[in-house]
Amino acid sequence: MASPVPSATASARPIAVVTGASSGIGEVFARRLAPDYDLILVARRRDRLETLAVALAAATGSRVEVLVADLGNAADLARVADRVAAEPNLALLVNNAGFGVGDLYWTTSLDAVEQMHRVHIMATLRLCHAALGNLVPKNRGGIINVASVAAFVRGVGSGGYGATKSWMTAFTEGLHIDLRSVRSAVTVQALCPGFTYSEFHDTMGVSRFRRAPRSFWLSAEHVVADSLEGLRRRRLYVVPGWRYRCLVAFLTKLPIRVRVALEALRPR
Repeated sequence: MASPVPSATASARPIAVVTGASSGIGEVFARRLAPDYDLILVARRRDRLETLAVALAAATGSRVEVLVADLGNAADLARVADRVAAEPNLALLVNNAGFGVGDLYWTTSLDAVEQMHRVHIMATLRLCHAALGNLVPKNRGGIINVASVAAFVRGVGSGGYGATKSWMTAFTEGLHIDLRSVRSAVTVQALCPGFTYSEFHDTMGVSRFRRAPRSFWLSAEHVVADSLEGLRRRRLYVVPGWRYRCLVAFLTKLPIRVRVALEALRPR
């Protein structure tokens, strides 16, 4: 159920929808957007969403709607998509919900992998369709799809996760091409952060600094600031952090055989 639900005409402020808003990058997006947008926050954890909603409303005056939903569940996803499609003041969709499973593919729970694909791919597919059907006729607004550097650089144990993020970048690029073909002012962005301080790796049960040196870890605030500046500049791809931009530029230019050999050396 949604709580509280504003009426469609209650506010003329633009509306931003943020999925995975209860922690990490999604929570920081909500905090950064609240001064300028009313919000619809989507996640599974009602207590965290409602606490965040109360805090943001008190601090900024933003009207905040909470939608408790598991985007890997078809009925929940349909409910959120319908809400996005029907919102008259929709201005921004941030598809941030997601998680990782970090083990050798054949040893990983197939149920977990399928759920990850539903959240990363089917939810992004459905919500982008709902948002673009709303935004394109108005010729305004934007979508941020939170992908990952893993879209370009794989590693041991990240095959399924990296594949979903590669799909997200390819899909976002395809949307960008479609929008340009009709000279639409709607902007889409593939946000591709590297290792970011959040609950993501805690949930996976993996050690942070075993995966990458401290200098490669970014704050969620850094990631969101780069994303919003990229949105302002209408950039299709945003890779936060100069180290990651250099890494992606270097590794993607290598011959496949060399790149794959290097990727196989990464610890899991």
